Amino acid sequence: MKEQEYERVCYYTEQREEKVALRNIKTGNIGYTFGCTFAGETVQIRLPNGELDSWSRDECVQEPVEQKAA
Repeated sequence: MKEQEYERVCYYTEQREEKVALRNIKTGNIGYTFGCTFAGETVQIRLPNGELDSWSRDECVQEPVEQKAA
């Protein structure tokens, strides 16, 4: 994830208290953000099974937002 994307994800996570869906490009896991560590450029992730993890910005990408059918 590029620096600008990382900053946007962290803004939504930290300031707007929104969870952002990310995919780990190494493992394929999808998780939802709940925090950021700017010093290490990592995001804290909650996986669908409830486990917590931390991913560097280099190993994740933002998942597209699903559009609901009208």
